[in-house]
Amino acid sequence: METRFDAIVIGAGPSGSAAAYNLAKAGFNVLMIERGRRPGAKNMFGGRVYKAPVEKAFDDLDKAPIHRWVVKERISVVYDEEALTIEYDGRGRHSFTTYLTDLSSWMADKAVSAGAKLITEVVVDRLLVEDGWVKGIISGDERLYSDVVIDCEGVNRLVLEKSGFVEPLEPDNVALGFKEVLKLSKDDINKFFGLEDDEGLAWVFMGEYTEGIPGGGFLYTNRDSVSLGLVIYLGYAAKDLKSHVYDLMERVRLSRIFNKYFRDARVMEYSAHMIPADIKSFRPKRLVYNGLVIAGDAGGFLLNLGYTYRGVDLAAYTGYLAANTISKVSGEYSQESLSIYEDEIEKSFVGRDLKKFSGVHTLYENRRLFREYPILAINVMRRIYNLEFESTRFRDAFNQSRKGLVGLTTILKDLWGVYRNL
Repeated sequence: METRFDAIVIGAGPSGSAAAYNLAKAGFNVLMIERGRRPGAKNMFGGRVYKAPVEKAFDDLDKAPIHRWVVKERISVVYDEEALTIEYDGRGRHSFTTYLTDLSSWMADKAVSAGAKLITEVVVDRLLVEDGWVKGIISGDERLYSDVVIDCEGVNRLVLEKSGFVEPLEPDNVALGFKEVLKLSKDDINKFFGLEDDEGLAWVFMGEYTEGIPGGGFLYTNRDSVSLGLVIYLGYAAKDLKSHVYDLMERVRLSRIFNKYFRDARVMEYSAHMIPADIKSFRPKRLVYNGLVIAGDAGGFLLNLGYTYRGVDLAAYTGYLAANTISKVSGEYSQESLSIYEDEIEKSFVGRDLKKFSGVHTLYENRRLFREYPILAINVMRRIYNLEFESTRFRDAFNQSRKGLVGLTTILKDLWGVYRNL
């Protein structure tokens, strides 16, 4: 194999494949290195992808392995096996569900078809740095050289850590996402969730399932399976979680709310993945250095708003921007020249969203959102709807339910925090 390339891309996930695809289309000699057996083998996500950013990065998205277009959105607060749920039944086709392994393989195939080279089951140990410049990568005893390296290794940034570009992950700055993929027939999914063949549901929930630990759950309908999962914040879980994470997952699946859907379902897959909690703290000091560009999850390009989660689309789009920058400054890969990438990120929807929602992580530090407020919400509903003779005013139901649980001043303060950050 040749040992010198125009560009080396670390990781064949959405960001790496987007970078390799767009560089290869521009005529660059690109090598993409993936540590898994195939692209996407080391990736895990909830199950949903927003369309528009991915369309910018890849042509022919209609040929991608899309399972269902999300038309229904549900948000539930859960306590004592009861739920308060809001549902939006829309008509737009702005996001879809899929298996990330299949989507990543499709993206990598696009890059290879455009001319990029892909090698799998190869671990990059560290970056090859000479005189303050990244000159390539080191894998075992091998050295591969390139004019520029794009690091798209994901959240677990061992290459960047070993090379001294980022600090190791701290438990307080990381959440753990874990999910099951449950086999159901297409007809059962349509019947259970009120969907047509290509329609999908995205359902997020919070409350008792995480035992008061900041976090929540998600459900996404695929073509003939359902992705069901939880996200919990490790810093809090390490101190307060009494159950094993697998037991939490099983409790969700066997609960009164979800068991009616999954009574006859078969667990096809179980997976887990680290997710940055405080994106501002997680992001590297710089996204570019001499001969190096950082994109995707490794750059902290994720957005968890509670009611929706975005990762794959931001990863693909930042990989696309990285490729565009390298094409523009072709042959001049100093930190100063590559800083165009940082400017493009800040001007794009990615930078605007990350700035706009930079305080969202502070909401997860408020334990009342995950303990007291689910109890309050369900108790208000019980007092309003579980009637025998006399009807209850909402004001009375609310005041009776919050008594001894949370004060009115505290509620108003917390509502302001949610309003300000979301």
